[in-house]
Amino acid sequence: MSKKVLVIGEAREGTLRNVTFEAIAAANIISDGGEVVGVLCGEGQLEEMGKEMIYYGADRVITVANENLKTYTSDGYGQALQAVIDDESPEGIVMGHTSIGKDITPKLASRLESGLISDATEVVAEDGKILFTRPIYSGKAFEKKEITDGIIFATIRPNNIPSGQRDDSRSGEVTEKSVEVGNIRTIIKDIIRKSSDGVDLSEAKVIIAGGRGVKSEEGFEPLEQLAEVLGGTVGASRGACDAGYCDYSLQIGQTGKVVTPDLYIACGISGAIQHLAGMSNSKVIVAINKDPEANIFNVADYGIVGDLFDVVPKLIEEIKEMKVNA
Repeated sequence: MSKKVLVIGEAREGTLRNVTFEAIAAANIISDGGEVVGVLCGEGQLEEMGKEMIYYGADRVITVANENLKTYTSDGYGQALQAVIDDESPEGIVMGHTSIGKDITPKLASRLESGLISDATEVVAEDGKILFTRPIYSGKAFEKKEITDGIIFATIRPNNIPSGQRDDSRSGEVTEKSVEVGNIRTIIKDIIRKSSDGVDLSEAKVIIAGGRGVKSEEGFEPLEQLAEVLGGTVGASRGACDAGYCDYSLQIGQTGKVVTPDLYIACGISGAIQHLAGMSNSKVIVAINKDPEANIFNVADYGIVGDLFDVVPKLIEEIKEMKVNA
């Protein structure tokens, strides 16, 4: 049966995050030929981003512009999104499993007295049912879930569900909804961004991660060079962060970011279970470690036993040469 599904979009510095387009793809599966409605909250002109959501598969988009939505707060976005949900009465709601998604969706689910399937890595329509696959036990197993009653409410893990092809011939209505947003209990005075200058970790297709084996802050320099030639970004294990080699914003693992890139190169990482929980679902894993017994090799598709400071420069040289000859 066809359904109306809301997709809560998420932007960063005026640009939609890729997970928004992946959420639209998931919503199209859930809607079963019904209507997919995008929702954008913020300040100023949101129309262009709304059009982008339509190009990727939304049928129409509702924008909520308010000065109190310039920066995300649970109170502000909660009021705006609740007003849209009340007006639209959707059968489904989808959002990315991001920091904002993990914060706002439980709040909305509680207000709606609805269940919530979080961190879905796959959405399929099967025998008239919508089945969600999500990891459990730190990624060591997967479960399939179905919502049998009420709103189908889910967050999806970035970089897992392929987004549709952008089609700028698609057309749809982008309408602005006026919502009174007040009683904000959180006051944000300043935002200090500590993330790397490269691609966002949760959406990166290529990640070069360093562990204690990098030995120092300077030890990350060859990893950054490798990430640059591969068009990726740099991450780290908790051990490297605890040692002060890099900022905790780069941490990948059970207590850091969970990533699923196309290529994950682990340099000097032993493979503690907490780290594996954050990256073991990467499509291709390459491990570089001096210890042939390191646990990281148990999950790696390819392994190189050697000193990363010898191996990584050679990889950079070979990749550059391949690009020249391509």
